[in-house]
Order: sequence, then structure tokens, then C-alpha cells
Amino acid sequence: MSGRKTAAVLGASGEIGTAIAEKLAASGWSLYLHYNRSEERAEELRERLSAAYPGQRFETAGADFSLPDGGERLAAATGDLRAVVSAAGQEMNKLLTDTTMGDLDALWHVHAANPMRFIALVSERLRRHPDPRVVMIGSIWGDTGAAGEVAYSAVKGAVHGFVKAYAKEAAGSNMLVNAVSPGWIETRMNSHLSDEERRMAFGEIPLMRPGLPSEVAGVADFLLGEDGSYITGQIIRVNGGWHI
Repeated sequence: MSGRKTAAVLGASGEIGTAIAEKLAASGWSLYLHYNRSEERAEELRERLSAAYPGQRFETAGADFSLPDGGERLAAATGDLRAVVSAAGQEMNKLLTDTTMGDLDALWHVHAANPMRFIALVSERLRRHPDPRVVMIGSIWGDTGAAGEVAYSAVKGAVHGFVKAYAKEAAGSNMLVNAVSPGWIETRMNSHLSDEERRMAFGEIPLMRPGLPSEVAGVADFLLGEDGSYITGQIIRVNGGWHI
């Protein structure tokens, strides 16, 4: 996709990743749409975006981020890049005592290790552009921690730490590195909760409603745009005031 404004959206087949891809496409970006295993959803997204924006290019790229070499496989499948947005992730609701080493490895690879490795491998491509950007999707639990989601909270905390450190390391190349930290977002991840559990949770959120994937996507799009050109190393909270 040489010569185009191109970004890689990691985890593009997920609900937040899809919303980000749709928003970036509307802003003129050509995209690599990464998926772990959901090839059909990624291909449907590619076809939809290609039809809506025929002047841009959209390609799917599969790489299983639960495996140690996922980032390397994705780097080999992509070309020129001006930006990376990582929405790769998986949920895990388990007590720490029930969490296996395999669980920990998979979470670490999906959320942190493979996105970081991918960014490292494509950093030279990013630096060819005058204004490269990296946006990571973190989590409110990376800020506050959550009982029953200890391992998930820990890896999201690692994502936030990566953003703060890499923003300093990459600033000399004018690369901006930030994170969006969502709170309760209306996705399939929360579909198992009862109406009563939802009411209780919304009672803790000042805006008294869940966020939407499009609201997370809007912040990611802003951070990749011209108006975000003096923002780096920040964790932008999109949580309706749940955590301030």
C-alpha cells in the first residue's frame, strides 16, 4: 500500500477493532485488518470497507497472537505503515487461583507481547513518515484492577506502562504513542450479565450508561489526526466518569 495513508488495526475482527477500522476508513486511511482466528468477520469487514471507500485499499492479515510468533507473522504480512492501532485482546474472568500458566501466557502474548513485538518490527517503516502514530487500547482495569480479572488487569496495566515508556523512547522520531482506556463498552464481552447486574454496574457510572465501540473509535481517530499532534504518552479514559 505504498504511497497511501496506511494503518494496521490489530484485532480488527473484534467489536472495538471493527469500529476503529470503520472510523479510520471514513477518515481516509487504507488499512491492514488483522485477525487472530475470526477470518470470516475480518473478510466481511474488508468487503464492506472496500465497497464504501473504493479509492482506498483494505487487506486482511491473519496472525494468532496467542502464539509467541504472532507479531512476527503479522509484520511479515504487512507493508508500509504510518500508524498502528492495537485493539487485540481477549477476556478472562477467573480468580487468580484458577488461572493457569497457559492462561497467563495467552493473555500476555495477545495483549502485550505480540503487539509490542509487531510495533518493534515495523518501527522503521513508521519512522519513514514525518508523523507516525501508535495507539493501544487499554482498559479501566489497567488503571484500577478488578477482582476476578487479576490476570487481565495485569496485562492491561502492562499496556499502559508500555505506552508511557515507548512514548519517551520514540519521541525523537516524532512518533506519538498513546492509549485509549475504555470502561464499560457495550460488546459481546458483557452479554452474559443479567439485567440486574447491568443496572448495578450502571449505577456506579456517573453517565449511567455503557459506552459504545464507536465512542472508543472516535478517540483513536482523533489521536491519529492532526489535532492530536502534541499528545503523547497519555492514557485517555473513555469510561463515562466511572474512574476519574
